[in-house]
Amino acid sequence: MHGEYKVPGGKLVVIDLDVADGVLRDIRVGGDFFLEPDEALLDINRALEGAPADLTAPQLAARIDAALPEGTVMFGFSAEAVGVAVRRALAQATDWTDYEWQLIHDGPQSPALHMALDEVLTAEVAAGRRPPTLRVWEWGSPAVVIGSFQSLRNEVDPEAAERHGMTVVRRISGGGAMFIEPGNTITYSLCVPDALVQGLSFADSYAYLDDWVLGALERMGVKAWYQPLNDIATESGKIAGAAQKRLVGSAGAVLHHVTMAYDIDADKMLDVLRIGKEKLSDKGTKSAKKRVDPLRRQTGLPRADVIEKMIDSFRGRYGLTAGSVTPQEMARAQELAAAKFSSPEWTARVP
Repeated sequence: MHGEYKVPGGKLVVIDLDVADGVLRDIRVGGDFFLEPDEALLDINRALEGAPADLTAPQLAARIDAALPEGTVMFGFSAEAVGVAVRRALAQATDWTDYEWQLIHDGPQSPALHMALDEVLTAEVAAGRRPPTLRVWEWGSPAVVIGSFQSLRNEVDPEAAERHGMTVVRRISGGGAMFIEPGNTITYSLCVPDALVQGLSFADSYAYLDDWVLGALERMGVKAWYQPLNDIATESGKIAGAAQKRLVGSAGAVLHHVTMAYDIDADKMLDVLRIGKEKLSDKGTKSAKKRVDPLRRQTGLPRADVIEKMIDSFRGRYGLTAGSVTPQEMARAQELAAAKFSSPEWTARVP
């Protein structure tokens, strides 16, 4: 069995192993990480040899930590990263490069249609009828997108939203509200097979699926990192938030979508969103205006250039071919946009 795990912001851990009588055998750990002393690699292999195959990644990490000599330096990886690689090998997880990725970057769509496209395209990936897909959104109008479990009345001031011409829609994933203005927002979705995140905890899958965009931002001069559970942050503030939804199909699939602030009208956002003091306190700041630091200021680049550099970075890592929404997918998405995502029953399902 073979497993790989790229540590977000770090190095690649590769493991080959066998399983016999319910325990790990013939362990071979490698990767592009740094480890001192050299002999510590043998200690890692010995710590895993004979371990029960049903141990979790943290339990495997504990065995490794206990076996390492004092003063061992692990740079770019950790004992838990090795444990994750083991779990991915045992789950027969796939890697990004195992797939032919498709890019969808169409013209502006309505907020309700974007919600529907996410559901439809992810279901198609789950059913095996669509390859893994990166979809970059273009917004047809301003919107507030609330999480699947948020209270509508607690999150949005309806009079302010109407005054600013903002449509309120509810997405299928959890998480917090997104304040959308077309020229100020960069949004993308990843519709991926469940096999890509096998062996990862729910929290780890966020960092794993966001790692490529951290590399893209670094190439634009922005030092960013993953901040648990679902934020991308810099020293100047948060620049993006992610959310996920797992769908069941013949193989299963994960929807991972991210909204990034290219620019922001903070006064308008505060007028429309009901951001509670408790939430702001939890983020360690007293003002919502200080929570977000847009990419326009940090990169100095036009929005279209930021998007193109992100796409180029993904293509350089994993390959990416131009694609489109099929007529059948669009017909189903338009049906869902009208019947579900534009309906008061769905939008106010948590009043």
